[in-house]
Amino acid sequence: MASGDEGVLTLSIGVRVSPEPGAVELLKRYRLALNYAINRVLSLNLKTIKDAHRELYRELREWFGLPSRIALDCYRDALANAKAWRNNPHRGRRPRVKRLSMLLHHGSGYRIKDGYVEIIGGIRLKIIGWDRRYDQYENREARLVYRGGEMILWISKRIPRPKPYKPRDVIAIDINEKKIVYGNHEINEDIDTAVDRAYRWKILAESLQRRYSSPKYPAWRRRKAILNRIRSYHRKARNILEDWARKASLKIVRLAVKLQYALAREDLTGLVEALRKLPKDHRVKLIIMGYSRLEKWIDWQSAKHGAPLAIVDPRGTSSECPQCGSKLEESGYRRLRCPSCGFEADRDVVGKLNIRKRALKTLGISGGVLAPLTAPQMTDVNPNRWGEPMNRQ
Repeated sequence: MASGDEGVLTLSIGVRVSPEPGAVELLKRYRLALNYAINRVLSLNLKTIKDAHRELYRELREWFGLPSRIALDCYRDALANAKAWRNNPHRGRRPRVKRLSMLLHHGSGYRIKDGYVEIIGGIRLKIIGWDRRYDQYENREARLVYRGGEMILWISKRIPRPKPYKPRDVIAIDINEKKIVYGNHEINEDIDTAVDRAYRWKILAESLQRRYSSPKYPAWRRRKAILNRIRSYHRKARNILEDWARKASLKIVRLAVKLQYALAREDLTGLVEALRKLPKDHRVKLIIMGYSRLEKWIDWQSAKHGAPLAIVDPRGTSSECPQCGSKLEESGYRRLRCPSCGFEADRDVVGKLNIRKRALKTLGISGGVLAPLTAPQMTDVNPNRWGEPMNRQ
């Protein structure tokens, strides 16, 4: 995944390498050193690299046996973790790193040569697989991660940000539990979500937890094989949703780029708070779907392809008439009708048209929002039940 700033985009390239025993042992020592450094940074209230170097460098080198450059990266990693914890308004106990992960600086911490990743300290990891599309861009900081018997080096790169084109219209995106509806006044496309497939794996994980639990003791926490299986089910659910979000966002953005249209989505920040009053099954499905995951991929794909993006206020997008702005009335299952102008359409079509209407105004694009009064009805989509805080009704 990636982030960006003005003029460039920052992305991570995964390089799969052989999990050598020496690298695994170094990762374990790094984790111990990192947790120690985080506690020291917080206890001594260290905030600068200079202060952290003075207090921690020698200890990390002598007590944990870290190579010189990795010791520097370790206390830099600790400063970043401590800063994130301090800035978290809901912080609890001090952060503790559990997974095996190590920050590496390019050149002095690692380098790639002759099909191997060479890490300071004499460790050589054979490259098994590598995305070579971005070889022409400079390697920057990387993070070596070991999980589930696999070792991956995630290398940070910076690529030029494409210059956004001037859009002729807008592809609006309306997100629901069962489907994503996208298009404009002429285009009406939808993509099934993966929430039901992911939810099945979550149910399997929870059934295992109940089977190996008693009112007094959750035995699954102590039985390593059961715990690993539960974790694998949760990981499978996350992977399904991540893969779906990546592919769905790419499909939508490619359509926008082909037509030279902008993209528009709702600002769903704070949606989790609005879901608390929903029925449990419906609420859980919406939460595991992770709207922020899809938003993240839409934003990234639009930036990567140079597609302009508008983020609009979600209030009233499913209750206002896109033609005259009057309040719509129910006229059937997921059908809405305007008592003022007679406009009638499916709820998701209404939401899509209102998102487009607001995006056109935001982007300064002239264009109507008229849609056929007989827009196709989608009867296999659950109603949007957002709760009171979002004021969507």
